[in-house]
Amino acid sequence: MTEITIRKAAGKWSVRSGGAILGESTGALELLEGDLDPVIYFPRADIAMAFLDVTDKVTHCPHKGDAAHFSIVNKSSTTENAAWSYEAPIPAVAEIKGYVAFYPVESVKVEQI
Repeated sequence: MTEITIRKAAGKWSVRSGGAILGESTGALELLEGDLDPVIYFPRADIAMAFLDVTDKVTHCPHKGDAAHFSIVNKSSTTENAAWSYEAPIPAVAEIKGYVAFYPVESVKVEQI
């Protein structure tokens, strides 16, 4: 079984898309899964959710559950399925409920600030 570690992400994190800041947080979580790159999960309260439109895409992870996906929509562009969230994660990773993460695509920047 893949080991998953979730811990508070150190410092302050931001996510930007198309020149717009979608959010900044000192309450982000860092999820480490096996040998994959770490993923930063932002509390929804720290993200401008008005820029995120839920899509029909759902993916399943045997270690985390089903993930809903969101497109980022701003004045200059739409980035399809650029973010995801586990609405009802499995109990072992329950702390990521209410958080949203972003794919490392060219138009989206997640960084420590």
